[in-house]
Amino acid sequence: MRPIQDIIKEKPWVGWLLFFSTVVIVFFIGLFASSIVERRSEALTLQTVKPLPEWEPRNEVWGENYPREYETYRKTLDTNFASKYAGSVFRDYLEDYPELVIMWAGYGFAKEYNQARGHANAIKDIREILRTGGKDDRPMPSTCWTCKSTDVPRVMAEEGVAEFYKVNWYDRGHQIVNPIGCQDCHDPKTMNLRITRPALIEAFERQGKKISDFSHNEMRLLVCAQCHVEYYFKGEGNYLTFPWDKGFSADDMEEYFDEINFSDWTHALSKAPMLKAQHPDYELFMTGTHAEKDVSCADCHMPYKTEGGVKFTDHHIQSPLNNVENSCFVCHRDNTDKMIQMVYTRQDKIMELRGLLEESLAAAHIEAKTAWDNGASDKEMEKALQLIRHSQWRWDWVAAANGAGFHSPNEALRVLGTGIQKAEQARKELALVLVKHGVSYPIAMPDVSTKAKAQAYIGLDMEALEADKEKLLKNTVPKWDSLARERQGTLIDY
Repeated sequence: MRPIQDIIKEKPWVGWLLFFSTVVIVFFIGLFASSIVERRSEALTLQTVKPLPEWEPRNEVWGENYPREYETYRKTLDTNFASKYAGSVFRDYLEDYPELVIMWAGYGFAKEYNQARGHANAIKDIREILRTGGKDDRPMPSTCWTCKSTDVPRVMAEEGVAEFYKVNWYDRGHQIVNPIGCQDCHDPKTMNLRITRPALIEAFERQGKKISDFSHNEMRLLVCAQCHVEYYFKGEGNYLTFPWDKGFSADDMEEYFDEINFSDWTHALSKAPMLKAQHPDYELFMTGTHAEKDVSCADCHMPYKTEGGVKFTDHHIQSPLNNVENSCFVCHRDNTDKMIQMVYTRQDKIMELRGLLEESLAAAHIEAKTAWDNGASDKEMEKALQLIRHSQWRWDWVAAANGAGFHSPNEALRVLGTGIQKAEQARKELALVLVKHGVSYPIAMPDVSTKAKAQAYIGLDMEALEADKEKLLKNTVPKWDSLARERQGTLIDY
């Protein structure tokens, strides 16, 4: 083999090639070394934090150790962003979609139903919503606090899970004062992701799965699935339960509820035994393309960001449409306007079908009331009421989920399509009953074109309800907060 010196003399360009190759190699070695030093520096920072109690509920206390995460979390207080169908801005959905009042007649959601805002608003929003009721107004159970506060795991640890659920909502008010936050998802000693709500653990255990078997990336999904799921209150103790035993789909859960003969309420107009979906975001998401690609909730709603050379998770949990560059462009290469329009195009189709189903369901409930008023029997109404129950469940399974169906557009459209089919089948059955009892069909429909008209039609005295709620807020909430401060200062003022 010829010496390298001889080759360089004959071909000088070889020497330059070796020189530039060496420069490139040294450059990348330098970047690698710098990255190692930066990661070690971050690790050292994490090791110098102040110890936190096992069930520390105050987010500002966690913020002393993790200021970047805490400051971004506080941005969930912002209520200015409005996308086409959602966002953090206040929206009165009953005003926007009056048919919902008819569909929820006899249930608390017909009183008030608003767009969910950021996590830091959770306590304020549940206290002020008309659905919670006054002290003497058969208030919601304590189970309704479960996903609203970092105080919940603390109280569950002190009293027991079943005991927590048994108390009514009003009598828990002085214990549940800090909004959703840090310790809902993090172990205070290691900062590892953890599950603090037992219903999720119990649901997986019934399927033979253990939380410890899930990967870190799966946990970035499951800490959200503690609350962003469908659930119901089981038995007299209102025990929080996920109806997953037959599967995650709307059809599977419908079968589960039918088998145990469960209903959330009896409809005030149609007398149908109804189901109320909560917010099955996890279940709907798991049928979509992002789940197929192992994308987690945090990837889109809590993307990484870098500040001062430190990489951390942005805890401003929000719509990705308000943060497209950081949320979407990690994987996608379209411009911002095109990305947003792609989302809206899918949501438009879903909302179109949703609107058709709402119109059919509202009409079906009113037609069923007319049938009862004209002497229909239980046997004659049985088939129509079951179809109404199934149709509205499918509507709600999509409507109650966040994102206007975007988490899985194909499944959302399928579920809404079968919902429309069942609603129209119900109306056909009702038409037969009405004609049998001498009622001309189609019947004359009442004017329920606004929230106020619809609420008046179903018999709600909104002035009295609002006065009762105002009294509760004025006389009770200050006492709750005062007791919380006396206990351990377990209250953060936003």
